[in-house]
Amino acid sequence: MKRGIRIMAGMGAGLAALLGAAALNAADGSEHAEAPVDIRDPWLKAWIAATPDNPPRPPVPGTDYGMNPDGSFRHPVATPLTNDAPAFPGELDHWDQNSYAKNVKVIAFYPAVTSPWHAWANIADFGGKRYLYAHDRDYLRILDVTDPRKAKTVWSQGGVWGPKGSSEDWDAAAVTDYFGGVTIAWNKKLQRNVLVASYEIGRFGLMEDKKREPGKVAEQRHYNSLKGFKVFVMDGPTPDKWKLIATRTTDYQHPDAPIGEQQGSGALDAVAWWGGKYMLLSAAPDDSYSATEYPDYLYSPGYQVWDMSDPADPKFVSQITVPGQRLGDKDSEAAYRANPRAGNRTSWMGSRTALLLTKPIEDGGKIGFGGMGGLGFYSFDLSDPANPKTLGHVTIPPSYAGTEFDNVDVSQYDRTGFVFGNGYPMNGNCYEPYKDIYSIDARDPAHPKIAARFPRPTPPKDADFTDYCQRRGSFGPKRSGGIGQPGQAEDRQGLAIYAFYTAGIQIFDVKDPAKPSIAGYFVPRFPTDAELPDYAKENSTFAVFTEYDRNIIWAFSVNGVYALSSPLLGKPNLGAPKAVWPARR
Repeated sequence: MKRGIRIMAGMGAGLAALLGAAALNAADGSEHAEAPVDIRDPWLKAWIAATPDNPPRPPVPGTDYGMNPDGSFRHPVATPLTNDAPAFPGELDHWDQNSYAKNVKVIAFYPAVTSPWHAWANIADFGGKRYLYAHDRDYLRILDVTDPRKAKTVWSQGGVWGPKGSSEDWDAAAVTDYFGGVTIAWNKKLQRNVLVASYEIGRFGLMEDKKREPGKVAEQRHYNSLKGFKVFVMDGPTPDKWKLIATRTTDYQHPDAPIGEQQGSGALDAVAWWGGKYMLLSAAPDDSYSATEYPDYLYSPGYQVWDMSDPADPKFVSQITVPGQRLGDKDSEAAYRANPRAGNRTSWMGSRTALLLTKPIEDGGKIGFGGMGGLGFYSFDLSDPANPKTLGHVTIPPSYAGTEFDNVDVSQYDRTGFVFGNGYPMNGNCYEPYKDIYSIDARDPAHPKIAARFPRPTPPKDADFTDYCQRRGSFGPKRSGGIGQPGQAEDRQGLAIYAFYTAGIQIFDVKDPAKPSIAGYFVPRFPTDAELPDYAKENSTFAVFTEYDRNIIWAFSVNGVYALSSPLLGKPNLGAPKAVWPARR
């Protein structure tokens, strides 16, 4: 999820603008630069003691980065994290109202479905109908998309966005029971779809600088919501037909700890689960996992394995930790100090999404892959889930601000032995190094290596700009939709589809993963002032979810959701799906 200006998410445009002028007046990202350092939390004290203090200097637009004479863009070497990235010479002075497409057609557009910040997406079939779930902590929208040309909203909860902002106020600090990422899978034992909802520490609107806000640090240590996950049986598509059957904390050492006393981060993003025995998720299990530079986040999450043989009674199996995550451990602290990011007070360290395999462990899945932020890309041997082993590791030169290794795509691994990994931008206006998508040769998973970088998207010749950085907002890859997208593995071969913020949806030809190329794209227009306030337009296209079984791409943009088709996928099925999803295993 992009940092954005989430603290303003529930405010009207006037109040947001007023607070924005006061809170976002430092182009270097140091919104609390005038506040004294005040560290009382023992783990933060240990972090400060273990690291140097070397934050990046704010680069100068047009001097340290900006447009080249040939029309390309030169990115800065390093930047701090900021909510108020400065403009650079040559950037557009307006939000582009044009759309661009290659090998993509718009089937339908549905305005005001998501928030302008983020969306998780899921698909589930009930009673011969297909439902699309779009959600974040502050909203849930469920659409009947059986006919993607005539989608109907069947459930709407939380604020709906318009020109004055959200229709509902939402206080991130007052959250008590809002889930984050969701995974839906068919469970053979229960003969039902089962939904696993992740509950984690809020990442936005709670704190700006952990070195200067001891009260807010304490609030996150004693968070007022679950740190873990909940399991629901789905007797229908909407929440009034869901039954809670299990609640677990990822603080496995204190499984009975009440809310407010649970340690660690909770479960990040969506879990990886096919409905069978083993489930994988991202979590920091306790407060010692605090070796991270990110200014408003306290944890360095690792991975966990859970036994879901009985979904009503999940059992913790194992924790996966890599060097450089834990404080209070000399070897771990030494590994952290050896990382060139140590002390930059900017980088995300640790996982953000679940560990991924191409098939469940119980069905023979053995090799898992994970992106660990500034700690790099890892491969793991999960043949014994109770004793996972680290196999291989890839690192890259520092590329901050922004996350570095976040998303992992394993869709081509069984066919080619290659996986893809990327971070994504967190600052606007290209005020950070570019985030590549890396094609990683993992045919020998003990020795993975970067084989290629995906090509950088470029605007069509008829655009009023020569580089997407000029289009305003954020530019770079986000994610490719994950493993929960409908369809079989063979439906995904040869293509990788990514949300790319201001560059919309980018479709890459990866038949030869060592030579990826751009085969198609859809770049939507930015919303007008009649649709969204100015402060909410930056994220552009922030999520993608593909129905590979019906050849339909859902693009989630700041002003709404697009249903797309592409000949690269094949002819779209505009009726009910031929096979039910989630698949019956």
